[in-house]
Amino acid sequence: MATSEKNTREQRRRTREYEARVAVHERGVRRRSRDNRVWTVALVVVALVVGALQVFYFTGGPGAPAPAADATSTPAATPAGEVPDPAIAEARTWTGELTFNDDLTLGIELDGAAAPQAVANMVSLSGENYFTDTSCHRLTTEGLFVLQCGDPTGSGTGGPGYSWGPIENAPEDGVYPAGTIAMARQGGNAESMGSQFFIVYEDTTLPGDAAGGYTVMGQVTDGLDQLISGIVDAGVDPASGGGDGAPVAPAVITSLTLE
Repeated sequence: MATSEKNTREQRRRTREYEARVAVHERGVRRRSRDNRVWTVALVVVALVVGALQVFYFTGGPGAPAPAADATSTPAATPAGEVPDPAIAEARTWTGELTFNDDLTLGIELDGAAAPQAVANMVSLSGENYFTDTSCHRLTTEGLFVLQCGDPTGSGTGGPGYSWGPIENAPEDGVYPAGTIAMARQGGNAESMGSQFFIVYEDTTLPGDAAGGYTVMGQVTDGLDQLISGIVDAGVDPASGGGDGAPVAPAVITSLTLE
């Protein structure tokens, strides 16, 4: 009898140990399943954020030195006070030079037929030396490859005191080849262009938003390699917290001529 009770107690002990191991295993399975779901959600969120940042770059990016590609949020003193007449572009090709730091010169070409308002704007502003001694306020080196200029305050919030639209000559596929010169604007607002523009130094895809794409007004015809080696390769100010912010190397427009 004693032996039978002893066997029964041993069997119960083994049963409890087995049930405990099963319970631990089941908790581990549930925990791993929960962790997998959390990581899946996190990865989806990261992917969405990365995609959104590509659009956000031109609508309100991070950092005080280079906040938004908002061409009109805090207008600077205006040279004329009115949007230049598109007829100024003369529906023709304009050639010229864009010089940085007195010694780095890009040959440029603007298409007055494809983007008459944008080109008229550039011709008018350059004729008043509007861009002289203005600093390019933003460089991006991760995913988007753009140098953004044209703000007289050098902060990313300035403009000429007026805004205009609509968008002209935007690529349907959202691809902006290296050398593209295009207008910056507020997100979702086709009527928000002013004086800020960007130079694409490496092929870049910019998804459109509710307003569409970005006005392509011309291209760099010479000197893009010098722009890359002289300004881009120095990178972004570490204080910006990543590959999107003020350029380390000076990027001051010292002249812009068009004819």
